[in-house]
Amino acid sequence: MVMSMYTLLRNRPQPTMEDITETLAGNLCRCTGYRPIIDGCRTFCQETNCCQTNGSGNCCLDGGKMYSFLLISQEKPQLFDREEFLPLDPTQELIFPPELILMAETASPRTLTFHGERTSWVFPTSLEELVRLKTSNPEAPLVMGNTNIGEHQIKYKGVVHPLIISPTRVTELFEVTQTPQGVWLGAGCSLSEVRSLLEKLVPQFPDEKTELFKALIQQLGNLGSQQIRNVASLGGNIMSAYPNSDLNPVLAAGNCKLSAISSGGRREVSLNQDFFVSFGKTVLKPEEIVVSVFIPFSRKWEFVRAFRQAPRKESSFATVTTGMRVFFSEASRVVQDISIYYGGMGPTTVSAARTCKALIARPWDDEVLSRAYDVLLDELALPPSEPGGKVEFRRSLTLSFLFKFNLEILQKLREAVGLCSSLKKRTKSDLDPVGRPIMHRSAISQATGEAVYCDDVPRTDGELSLALVTSSRAHAKITGLDASEALRIPGVVDVITAKDIPGTKVLTMFGYDEELLAEKEVSCVGQIVCAVVADTRAHAKQGAAAVKVSYEDLPDPIFTAEEAIEKSSFFEPRRMIEKGSVTEAFKSVDRVHEGEIRVGGQEHFYMETQSMLVIPIGEETEFNVYVSTQWPTFTQGTVAKMLGIPSNRVTCHIKRIGGAFGGKITKTSILASIASVAAWKTNRAVRCVLDRGEDMLITGGRHPLLGRYKVGFMNDGSIVAADIQCYINAGNAVDESIQKILLHIDNVYNIPNLRASCAACRTNLPSNTAFRGFGVPQSLIVIENIVDNVAAVLGRPADQIREINMYKGKSVTHYKFEFSPENMLRCWDECKAKSDYSARRRDVEQFNQQHRWKKRGLSIVPIKYGIAFAEAFLNQAAALVHIYTDGSVLVTHGGAEMGQGIHTKMQQVASRELHIPPSQIYISETSTSTVPNTCPSAASFGTDSNGMAVKNACQTLFQRLQPIREKYPKGSWKSWVNAAFFEKISLSATGFHRGPDLHMDWDKMEGQPYAYYVFGACCCEVELDCLTGDSRTVRTDIVADIGRSLNPSVDIGQIEGAFMQGLGLYTLEELKYSPSGLLYTRGPSQYKIPAVCDMPLQFNVYLLSDSHNPHAIYSSKGIGEPILSLGSTVFFAIKEAIAAARSESGLVGPFPLDSPATPERVYLACASPFTQKIPVSKPGSFKPWALNI
Repeated sequence: MVMSMYTLLRNRPQPTMEDITETLAGNLCRCTGYRPIIDGCRTFCQETNCCQTNGSGNCCLDGGKMYSFLLISQEKPQLFDREEFLPLDPTQELIFPPELILMAETASPRTLTFHGERTSWVFPTSLEELVRLKTSNPEAPLVMGNTNIGEHQIKYKGVVHPLIISPTRVTELFEVTQTPQGVWLGAGCSLSEVRSLLEKLVPQFPDEKTELFKALIQQLGNLGSQQIRNVASLGGNIMSAYPNSDLNPVLAAGNCKLSAISSGGRREVSLNQDFFVSFGKTVLKPEEIVVSVFIPFSRKWEFVRAFRQAPRKESSFATVTTGMRVFFSEASRVVQDISIYYGGMGPTTVSAARTCKALIARPWDDEVLSRAYDVLLDELALPPSEPGGKVEFRRSLTLSFLFKFNLEILQKLREAVGLCSSLKKRTKSDLDPVGRPIMHRSAISQATGEAVYCDDVPRTDGELSLALVTSSRAHAKITGLDASEALRIPGVVDVITAKDIPGTKVLTMFGYDEELLAEKEVSCVGQIVCAVVADTRAHAKQGAAAVKVSYEDLPDPIFTAEEAIEKSSFFEPRRMIEKGSVTEAFKSVDRVHEGEIRVGGQEHFYMETQSMLVIPIGEETEFNVYVSTQWPTFTQGTVAKMLGIPSNRVTCHIKRIGGAFGGKITKTSILASIASVAAWKTNRAVRCVLDRGEDMLITGGRHPLLGRYKVGFMNDGSIVAADIQCYINAGNAVDESIQKILLHIDNVYNIPNLRASCAACRTNLPSNTAFRGFGVPQSLIVIENIVDNVAAVLGRPADQIREINMYKGKSVTHYKFEFSPENMLRCWDECKAKSDYSARRRDVEQFNQQHRWKKRGLSIVPIKYGIAFAEAFLNQAAALVHIYTDGSVLVTHGGAEMGQGIHTKMQQVASRELHIPPSQIYISETSTSTVPNTCPSAASFGTDSNGMAVKNACQTLFQRLQPIREKYPKGSWKSWVNAAFFEKISLSATGFHRGPDLHMDWDKMEGQPYAYYVFGACCCEVELDCLTGDSRTVRTDIVADIGRSLNPSVDIGQIEGAFMQGLGLYTLEELKYSPSGLLYTRGPSQYKIPAVCDMPLQFNVYLLSDSHNPHAIYSSKGIGEPILSLGSTVFFAIKEAIAAARSESGLVGPFPLDSPATPERVYLACASPFTQKIPVSKPGSFKPWALNI
C-alpha cells in the first residue's frame, strides 16, 4: 500500500480521494480495517472541504467510491507530530535514471536475450523481428505484463515455456490511430492507458458517439486492480480468451475488430461469436500476432451497456459479465439491430444470438422482453456440474442483466422520445502513557519497509530451501515413494521422509496423534508426505514436483458434516450442556420453530505465510529457530521431541509475525519440525516459506459449522426453550473448538430452558484449527439466527425480540456462572442512540416502499464474549526486564507481536511502572532463551497476562531503586541507575503473573471458564441490489466495552480490523472444495477477503465510558477477538433487506440463508421473478462441481 501511494504521489502530487481509494483498491490488509490506512493517505489529499476529509458522515458522491470514516472520541487523538516529518516535496524525489531514458530513446535499440536454466526470454525491437520470431516459434507465448503467463501458468500450474517473447519494445504495438469510424488502439497498450485514452476521447465527441467508449471505461474500472491494469495489455486480455472476461463481451457486442499480422501478411478479424473457439483459444493461428484493436464510434439511437457480477466489487474475477448493444430505428422504439454477449456462461464468451433475433424488428416493450427472457433462458443453459458451479445463480444473472439493460434503455428512450415506462410508480495523566493513543511502536518501520520478518533474515552460507510434497488423494494408502528423479535435479540435496525423523514421529494433541510426515496412509489432500531441500527455492520446488508418490485409494472418503453424521465419524469427546427442563418446556410454549444454518469455513489469509528458518549451531545439537509462531514454547518442544533432544538445545526467536489469527500454532510447529529434521540431517541452515497456495492447501482454517435447532417461544416474543445441535467440520485431525461454541451459545439471552450439544466431525479435509474467536463467531450466528427467525414468525422487529430475551439484573449463565449484564445493556442502549436507530428504521422502511429492485436492511446485534483460557494452566506469563547503566531498558516477555500492538502496550506498562518515557524502553524480540515456558498469544489474553508480568518485574526494579532515589532525591533516572550499579544493586528482574484458576466441569455442566466478559453492540445498514445480489454496507456503528483502554488508538484499530474480518466471514469469504477434496480457492484470485471497497461508507466506533474491570491490568479488557462476531450484524441486515425483496413476491416469514451471505446466496434468496424461472436440479442427479462444506 505504501508503494501504491508512492506511485500515485509521483504521478499526481495532489491526489483526490477518488485517486487514493482507486490506488489502494488492489491491496489487501483486512486485519487493519483499512480506516487507519485511508486516514494516513488522506493527509496528502487537498480536498479540505470534502466529506471524506471533514468526517461529515455523508458521502458527497452518491454511490461513488468515496468513504467517510469517523473516529468518535471526546478529543481527537494526535498519534504523531507533523513537525517530525518532512513535507512532501516532489522536486526532491529521485529522478528516473537518465541513462535508461537515453537507452530507451536510442535510434537503434538492440535485441535483448536472457537465458535461464529452463527458459529464455527474447525482447525484439521491431515488428518485423517479432513476426520472424513468432513464425519460427509459433508456440512461444507473447508476454507483455506477465499477469497471465507468469502468475497462473508458470507459478501455479508449473508450465515451462522454453522460449518467451516479450514485445514491450515494439513501438508499432503501442500506436493509436483515430479514423472517422472509430479508433485503433495498439494491442500493447496497457489497460490503464486504454482507459485513459478513452476517457480523453469521450468529452471530444457527442454522447451518442461514445456509448461503447463509456461502457468499456466502466468495465476497465472494475477489471483487476490499478496495479494489474498498469501492466496488463489490451491484446493480452483479449487473447487470453477467459470465459468470464470483462472486456471481450463488450468488445464483441460493440462490433470491434482486431488487426493481426503473420509472415503471410495482415488481416482484420471481427470479434464475434466465431472468434472464441474454446477455452483459452481463439480463431487466430499460433503464429499470428495482434497488432491493434479497432473500437468504433456508436451511432445516434444506439446504446451500449456493460454489466458484471463478481464475488467482490473490485479486484475479482467476474462470475458473469455481459456486453449489450441495441440500435433503434430513428425516433422509435423498434429494434433495428441488437447484440448481446455473455462471459461466465460456458467455456468461451458466448453470443445470445437467438435472443437477439427474437428482439430485432420488434418494439422495445415488456411483452417482447418477456418472450426474450424465455428464449435467453433456453439458449444459455448450463449443466448442473458446470465448472465454476453457481449454475442457478449464473443463469439467473443473465436474465437480471437483460432486465437491467431494459431499465436503462427505457430511461434513455424516455429522455429521447418521451416514451412512458410500463413500470408502476411506487410511493415513498501528564507523562503516563497508559490510556493514551500512542502510535504502534513498529508503525514507521513497517510503513517504510524496514520492519524485519522471518524471511527477511539474511541467508547464511550453505543455506538450503525446503519445499513440501503433499498428498493428492483424500483417503488412500501410500504404496510407493520414488525420489530418484528429484535427487537427479541440479541443486537438490536431499529428500526428507518419516524415516529420517530421529525422535517422535507424531504430534499428540487432545488424545489423538497427528503424523509429522505421512508414512503409510494419507487422510486428506494436502497432507505432507515428504520434503525436498535444495540450494534454491526454485530447485526445491522442481524437486518436489519430481517426487512420485503412488497410492491405493481407500473407500468412502468423508467430506461434509452430513456425511460424518451419517457414518458417525466424530472425534471424542462430544460435549453437551443443559439448563432447565427443555423437553417439558416445549409442551407449554405458544409456538415452535425448527431450522438449520450452515456457517462456512474461513481462511486465515495472514499477510506473511508460514515462515521459518532453522540454523544448526554449536557442537552439541543446538538449533536456532527463527519462526513466525504465536506459541514459541510449543514450537520449541515439538522440534525437540522430533529431534530427540532436550528443549534447552532449541531456541525459538520471534521478532514479529505478519498476522496469525490463531493459524500459527499447531501447523507451524509441524512445519518447523520438518525443517529442523532437514537441518539436522544436512547440518545446514534450512529455510521454509510457503507460497500462498501451499499455505491455504495445507494449514486449514476456521471450522465450518452445521447448526440445527428447535425453539419454543410465546406470542409476546419471550423464548422459553431451545434445543441446539452443532456439528463442526474438524478435518482429519482433532482441534479443540467445541468448548467455546457451547459456552457462548446463549450470547446475551437468558433462555430458561436451553440444551446444546456439539460434535467435531472427522472428515478427509485438512485439519481446521484455531481462528480469531475460536468457535464463538459460529455459535453467535446460530443463536442470533434463532432470535431473528422468532421475530420473523411473529412479524415483529428483531431488535424487540432481542431486548425481550436479554439477561437483566444479576444473571447466571447456562454453565452457572454469575455476572452482571449492566455494561452489555449500556452498550445496547448507547448503540441505539448513537446510530439514531429509530429514525433510520423509519427511513429504511420508506426507502423499501419506494424502490423495487434495491432494498435496505438495518440490524443491531449485541455480544457477550468470555476472556482468558478455560484451561487454567495457560493463564500465566513471565517477563524479563534489564536496566542498563546508560538508563535504557530492555523488556522481554512471552507474548508474540503479530500486529496487535502487544509490544507497544508492554512498553507503556513499563513506562508507567518505571516512571520513564517510552522512548527509553526497547523490546527486541520474543525468545525462549530469555522467557521460557510461554503460553500462546491467543484468546485475547496476551496483554492481560504479559502486562501483569512486565508490571511485576518493573515494580521489583523500581522498589530496588527506592533507597537510591531517597539518597539522591534530585537525581535523574540515569544517575540513579548508575548509583545502583556502583552499590551492587541488581538491575535485572523477572516478573511472573499467575492468572485466574478457571475451570469447566463438563460432567456437572458448570464452571467458571472465563475471567470476565467483553460486551458490545453493533448497528449496520446495508443496501442490496436485488438483481445481482451485491450489497453495500452504508453505515456501521459499534459500541464496545473494553474497560479502561491501555491504548485507544491500538484498540480501536483492533475493533475495526476484527469487524472487517467478521464481515468477510459472514458475507464474502468462501472456501470451495472439489468432489475429491481438493481446495479450489488457493489464492487471492479465487478467495476474496474484504478490500477497501467493502468498508462501510460510514464507520463509527465508540468506547463505552466509565467501565472498569478489576480482573485485568489497569482495569482494561482484552479486545482482539470479541468484535469479529459483530460482523454478523451485516449478515442480518442483508437478511432483512432480502425479506423486503421477498415480500414483493408475496413471500413472508422465516427463510433459510447460510453464511457467508455471498451475492449468489443473497440473489437466490430474494426469489425474484428471474430466479423463479430457473429450474432447480435435483440433488443426487448430478456430480456437483464443488462440495457444500
